[in-house]
Amino acid sequence: MVSKPDFLGGSGQDHFRPELRVESPEGELYLRFYISSSQEFALLATGIREVIELTPDRITPIPNASPLLLGTLNLRGRVIWVADLGQFLGESTALNTDRAEISVIAIEEQDTIVGLAVEEIDGMDWLDVQHLIPPTHVPDAMAPFLRGEWLIDAQKKKCLRLLDQTAILRSARWAG
Repeated sequence: MVSKPDFLGGSGQDHFRPELRVESPEGELYLRFYISSSQEFALLATGIREVIELTPDRITPIPNASPLLLGTLNLRGRVIWVADLGQFLGESTALNTDRAEISVIAIEEQDTIVGLAVEEIDGMDWLDVQHLIPPTHVPDAMAPFLRGEWLIDAQKKKCLRLLDQTAILRSARWAG
């Protein structure tokens, strides 16, 4: 519960109105999104610098760069690389960049920022890592970047996979 801090004044014996009490949700806050193969993933919100919807012409292609990279983007005066997250994870389906807007998730660790282009942002959700299970039926190219998965629908074998943003940022795959 959230209570009134001491610095707001009063005698310290104030009684709070019920509408000021907030129950804290279980787990941590995550961003949910899809890649072009319709698989759903999540990233811990605290490692995300920004989520941007931008027109494809704001991403500047770089000749002779890795095929994983769509190009560069000026993010508040800083030039960052933008990658097709699906292809980075080993998917054969490339992100459709011939559309009005592309969703880019800027992840950050220390001084490193990378933009991950995804098919669609699904929203934010509170998820509990205690319910995380080891990933199943995962391609070898994707496995090093997963922390686990939440089983969403057992009958349809639908899961939400949790990505390890540190592993993504530190990957040697960027050099290829």
